[in-house]
Amino acid sequence: MIAMSADGESVEVGHIGFEGMSAAHTVLGADTTPNRTFMQVAGYGYALPTDCLRKIADRDALFLELLLRYNHYAALQLANSALANARYSINERLSRWLLMVHDRLLSHDLPLTHEFLALMLGVRRSGITNELHVLEGIHAIRATRGNVRILDRQKLEAIAAGSYGTPEQIYEELFRKPLNATIRPR
Repeated sequence: MIAMSADGESVEVGHIGFEGMSAAHTVLGADTTPNRTFMQVAGYGYALPTDCLRKIADRDALFLELLLRYNHYAALQLANSALANARYSINERLSRWLLMVHDRLLSHDLPLTHEFLALMLGVRRSGITNELHVLEGIHAIRATRGNVRILDRQKLEAIAAGSYGTPEQIYEELFRKPLNATIRPR
């Protein structure tokens, strides 16, 4: 998911994989968002009309609780993206981003181009190329045309440092904990 400014600038503000949903804003009662969501990697998903989603959430407190837990996680992910963009180097941010994609694809091969990575991190393509070479030099990844292969996840985690891990840990806690149905339907 990317945020776009009025003059066409854009940056990544969220990742969505098998663990989540797009259009999470609809759960909070908003009908539209200026953000754009698109699939970068082929896969499968389900489409559900907004009114149908809201009707189910109105009737099922456990379902609503799941949706709200996901919204909390998505907000934490966004906050960590802002923190990473403001306080971490390109190398740390790139490592974080590769880890986040790796988490969602469950594959060591990530079909990503330098151009796309530059868009997601809000940096120049040449900066991505340089940092990919650094990661290749320490044998954390192998980059080929249109693909980044994760060779050593632990090295990427060490490089990403504090920019990676907090939202992921909270996601595990949120969805491991039993549902309590204390949420009241709207």
